[in-house]
Amino acid sequence: MTSSLVRGRPRHATAHIRVRVAHALVGAVAGAGWLAIPVLAAQEPATASAPRTTAAPAAPRDDESSAVDLILPVAVLGTAGVVAAYSYVRRGRRASGVAPSAPAAPTPAEADRRARAALVEADDSVRASEEELPFAAALLDERTLAPFRHAVHTARTELSAAFALWHRYEEGEPGQALPGIVGRCAEAGRVLDARAGELDRLRWAEVGPALEVAEGAFRRLAARAADARATVTELRERYGPSVGARVAGCAEEAMDRLVFATARLNEARRAVDLDEQGRAVRQLRAAEGSVAQAGILVAGVDRTARRLREAAALVPATLTGAEAVLATAAPAPSGADDTLAVVREELTAGPYDPLDALRRITRALARLPGARSGVLDTAADLVARAAVGEAEDFISVHRGAIGADPRSLLAAAVRTLAAPHPVEAAVLARRALELAERDVRAHGLPDSDTQGTAGAVLGGVLLGEEPDGGPPVTFGGPETRGRFRTG
Repeated sequence: MTSSLVRGRPRHATAHIRVRVAHALVGAVAGAGWLAIPVLAAQEPATASAPRTTAAPAAPRDDESSAVDLILPVAVLGTAGVVAAYSYVRRGRRASGVAPSAPAAPTPAEADRRARAALVEADDSVRASEEELPFAAALLDERTLAPFRHAVHTARTELSAAFALWHRYEEGEPGQALPGIVGRCAEAGRVLDARAGELDRLRWAEVGPALEVAEGAFRRLAARAADARATVTELRERYGPSVGARVAGCAEEAMDRLVFATARLNEARRAVDLDEQGRAVRQLRAAEGSVAQAGILVAGVDRTARRLREAAALVPATLTGAEAVLATAAPAPSGADDTLAVVREELTAGPYDPLDALRRITRALARLPGARSGVLDTAADLVARAAVGEAEDFISVHRGAIGADPRSLLAAAVRTLAAPHPVEAAVLARRALELAERDVRAHGLPDSDTQGTAGAVLGGVLLGEEPDGGPPVTFGGPETRGRFRTG
């Protein structure tokens, strides 16, 4: 049976043993040569000075001849040993395939995993940096803030290019795109990391003013959150339970983030009173991140209400325009007539989702030439903007659990909408939202806690590296975004 120690020995250890054997043989030959030097030195003078006519004693002469005769065989054997050892080492290195010092190339699966991780990390860094800038803007003039805005813009540009590469890779482009994705993400992080320390010096020279800014933002947002809850009730009654459930989830999560912000602002105020600046900054930054996400959620409720009103006003005209286009189509798309008939019934049957109605109409006629003009084009653009906005908000406030695929699809939807191809953009955005919701379900919804810490970890406000939720995420790239760790 093979020893476990032998089985567990790494391959490069064998190469080291071969090298040591070669070194030992070289040392042996060198030692033999060194011992032979005195014999050679003694032999040469004795032979030169002996008279030819004088008979030398037989025994000493025989001893000297024997020593001289041994030198050549020893040298030959030593040289052969060195050559054999060198050949043995060379064969071993060739058999291993690479030099011991060369790093192994990543497997395709490992390269894919690295690219995914780089995209998620860079996207999180850009989002967190964007969320911090409004708090900095309340304390700094625009000229001072300009380099940080430029850094975020540059990082966002690099990230967009990385997502475009990833999209092509997923559509079948060879894996050579993966190093480019990692490189783009690394550059996005480097740009943000380079500005992180400077922003800290400007923002946290005095914590008191920053705390007052955050407390003011919190109070204004708390009032808006109360209004959002009333909006949820109105939307549920007007547009039905599906719409009501969607906006109700946003309002509930906004309140959860505000509960967390309340606790952290109180801790920051106590730390300021005790002159514990480091603790005050950590607590304040966590509160800022949570207030920013509550603001995204509340704004999402308001934006949804506005777009639903726009859609409801647009549905009758869109339906009429679709029927006119369909009447001249030859051949008509399969199922288009049925889709329009169902939507027309919904108009008189009671509460319905007007955005969903527009989405079905525009998608049913997407391949017809007349679908890209007039009211149909307006409807398709409204549906796409609503879908992209909903996916963007969801990923922003759940990014602690969301992987690369939903983020990539959202980036593709943004590019497609700008093309402009609104129907295709809406499809991509809805798929991004579906995958993001799947990731959150797989991660697990947070248990209710009195201070909302679990929700802050799910939202990426905290890094989640410690039992208390870990450090708050700050402006910066992967090297600096978690710099406010305790201690």
